[in-house]
Amino acid sequence: MKMFKSISTDIGIDLGTCNTLIYIRGKGIVCSEPSVVAVERGTKKVVAVGADAKKMLWRTPDDIIAIRPLRDGVIADLETTEKMIRYFIAKVLPKRWLVKPRIVIGVPSCITEVEKRAVEECAYKAGAREVEIIEESLAAAIGANIPIFEPAGHMVCDIGGGTSEISVISLGGMVVTNAIRVGGDAFDISIIKHVRNVHNLIIGEQTAEKLKMNIGNASPEQKIEKMEIKGTDAITGLPRRLEIDSVEVREALQEPINLICEEIKKTLGQTPPELAGDIVERGIVMTGGGSNLKGLTKLISKETGVPVILAEKPLLCVALGAGMYFDHARDANQSRSIYNNLNG
Repeated sequence: MKMFKSISTDIGIDLGTCNTLIYIRGKGIVCSEPSVVAVERGTKKVVAVGADAKKMLWRTPDDIIAIRPLRDGVIADLETTEKMIRYFIAKVLPKRWLVKPRIVIGVPSCITEVEKRAVEECAYKAGAREVEIIEESLAAAIGANIPIFEPAGHMVCDIGGGTSEISVISLGGMVVTNAIRVGGDAFDISIIKHVRNVHNLIIGEQTAEKLKMNIGNASPEQKIEKMEIKGTDAITGLPRRLEIDSVEVREALQEPINLICEEIKKTLGQTPPELAGDIVERGIVMTGGGSNLKGLTKLISKETGVPVILAEKPLLCVALGAGMYFDHARDANQSRSIYNNLNG
């Protein structure tokens, strides 16, 4: 058994609504691609996966459908998700495995046991020898190099594509955790709705995402940025251009951002006083792609009165932490064993 562990490949997967990231121990992040699969409508035969499939979203002929098999951080299409995981693993691992890999997958804490089992089943069918399912915020904390096994409180806010998860971690466990199905996708949808309601212009998810990434912001800034977008006029049905500025995008994003801020405040209110004191001193660590929104850390700090720190590689934290999970679990067990021997 020990020999298997020494030659086994440990894989960490951030199975995200928008992107799937894969970390292999000793190699780092080896795959970062959109969670999109293009299949033939009748046969369900896979035509493309990842970046190639994303290009086909909303642009496919009638016989091909490009789908996102995960919604709000959970599996909406089990069969397609399995094909996607299998494809990504085959892409990053040699064709002939000496020993099947151990896989750790980060999932939102708000998913049900049935949904958890579905993720686990997908990983086993994709070729895993051993599968561990852990909460995204725990994986994110490990990936952000937070010393989670200390007897102190650490707060992590992970904003992914489909969910935002806020957790207080101490001694390697989750003391308080809350999750809402609001994330980067909700930001995009809010922009789409705003542009439709205010300007009678219909835009797609990719245009909304570009607006968010290029001029999106959560706090007022001195410089007002502008960007030209293209879409379909809701009244005439004809193509139309529109120039939109960063102030308007901030207004469009207000609702989902407020929901995340309220969830953070709620989690702080549920935190035991001793751990809350640690968080005020150490700050809230932000991870996940949604944390990259300009001015978001500043706004959350202003709303909570607590320092907010953006992790060094927020988008990669869950995948990195999932990949390092087995090593951290081993170190934690060794520490507990030493402690028990000293106090036995």
